[in-house]
Amino acid sequence: MTGRVAALWRHPIKSHGREPLDRVTLTAGQTMPWDRRWAVAHELAKADNSAWSPCAEFSRGAKAASLMAINAQSDPQAGTVTLSHPDRPDLTFDPDGQAQAFLDWVRPLMPVNRAQSTRLVRVSGRGMTDTDYPSVSLLNLASNDAMTQAMDQDISPLRWRGNIHLSGLPAWAEFDWIGHTLRIGEAEVRVREPIKRCMATTANPATGQRDADTLGTLNTRFGHQNFGVYAEVVKSGDIATGDTIEVLT
Repeated sequence: MTGRVAALWRHPIKSHGREPLDRVTLTAGQTMPWDRRWAVAHELAKADNSAWSPCAEFSRGAKAASLMAINAQSDPQAGTVTLSHPDRPDLTFDPDGQAQAFLDWVRPLMPVNRAQSTRLVRVSGRGMTDTDYPSVSLLNLASNDAMTQAMDQDISPLRWRGNIHLSGLPAWAEFDWIGHTLRIGEAEVRVREPIKRCMATTANPATGQRDADTLGTLNTRFGHQNFGVYAEVVKSGDIATGDTIEVLT
């Protein structure tokens, strides 16, 4: 079974924007470069820069739907990230040195009845993925098409906040990969587990408004609440849009 890389995405600040890439270098045992490099701790969180923390420690789309409409553009050489949102002016800032500018920018997007964002967290050497191991996420666009058909409405694959979008495969084939190694471009990844989905996916990534019962559809039509799979990079290499994906073992 062979598919292709249809798109590459990273999320410099966890739950606060996505950006497309044409190509990227994956490194064994690491997340995608600059993916979830920072996370936004809320006022009740104990997370700091010392270690990985679970997603409940951070502001995220499951609790604040408007965050889903943020787009990002990072400049690794300058150390800056530019954020855009339909309801906010663009902001370019250094997350390591200008956190307050970001907190002021994002405050109007946060529900007043939720724990408010208070600081940016960055753990040296890894992105703040939802998994306690450094992971990349794979999404099958045919599975997304199955959701669009089942829901009778357009479901953008950006709702799922994945890293690698794949085409040319049967719907839900990705769940058969668990425990197997894939070659993607020059890199190899070991698929570890399905991704159980949360309320963030009910929000439209163009508007930040909840407008689709993705979780109900997954459960009632497909018998699970999973979409996409987490994988661990086991062999370093470059990947680019158009590259093939192949199941090795």
